[in-house]
Amino acid sequence: MSVNEIFEFVAASLILLGSIISVISAIGIIRFRDVYSRAHAATKTTTVAILTTLIGVFLFVWNHDGVISVRLMLGIVFVFITAPVSGHLVLRASYRANVKMTDETVEDELKVAYEKRLQEEAKKESD
Repeated sequence: MSVNEIFEFVAASLILLGSIISVISAIGIIRFRDVYSRAHAATKTTTVAILTTLIGVFLFVWNHDGVISVRLMLGIVFVFITAPVSGHLVLRASYRANVKMTDETVEDELKVAYEKRLQEEAKKESD
């Protein structure tokens, strides 16, 4: 096996792994019951899936064409930064809109801090 064949195998394996993770993410989105669990499945696994796929494509283009693709590198950085942030903002907006959690949810760590913050804001407005 030549080095080119090894690079192609690694790139194809990364692309396949990203595809498998995407399928697992889709199954998680379908199976989970509330918006918080679904968003967790969507953001975490999809971010890993897209990054794995883009890294595989980057390696393939680099090996096959001998070009380091700046667009792919920017895509990798963009997804790595924006996907978790957007997921966090959607979940925070859902929490502030009082979207209910499932009955199976064991703990709500944000509830105490959020209620304390609301009380402080109400106290400032009354003063």
